[in-house]
Amino acid sequence: MSQFAVLLAGPIEASARLRARLASCRVIAADAGIRHARALGLEPELWLGDFDSVDEPPEETDAAEIRSFPAGKDKTDGQLAIEAAIERGATSILLVGALGGPRSDHAFSHYVLALALAEEGHAVEFDDGRERAWPLGRGETREVALEPGTQFSILRFSDVTGLTIEGAVYPLDGVDLPFTSILTQSNEADGPIRVRIETGRAILLAQADPSAH
Repeated sequence: MSQFAVLLAGPIEASARLRARLASCRVIAADAGIRHARALGLEPELWLGDFDSVDEPPEETDAAEIRSFPAGKDKTDGQLAIEAAIERGATSILLVGALGGPRSDHAFSHYVLALALAEEGHAVEFDDGRERAWPLGRGETREVALEPGTQFSILRFSDVTGLTIEGAVYPLDGVDLPFTSILTQSNEADGPIRVRIETGRAILLAQADPSAH
């Protein structure tokens, strides 16, 4: 298995848990995501983008390879970095710094990209040291080992059918929900949880275990 981490520009918490996860990953940085490389003790094998969000010259980084793109392109730097990881044989992709930041549209685009990748059969996960997230495959049960009291939400990008949540303070059993419902916000884990949807598009978003920071 070839595990890749893609460093994006959103904020992260360089926790011990996140560092341990990244230790076994090949790393690609997208534009300002290069800032996280030093904080996490990483040397990316590739740094790419239009470099409009960084102050340091590309030649001063520790990246093994640098690839520059024009600012007026039809793909985001994050999308280009994900595509580069797939080209290099990624079987799983960890998106770091994708969940927040000054640009809400960037965070939204990362969710959409992750859903598209999951539907194509790629294993995708988000982790910024503070929160983690996973696309929910249709008809597949996602099991996540959460500590009791951990808050989580199901972010829906369409109507969903057959939503089941087990191991939570507010469980659900095969519920159909319209896109406009906010019923799945701010649930709480009793321990490990199991989530399943039959149809639709959704992402499971959970707090990281604070004891592992």
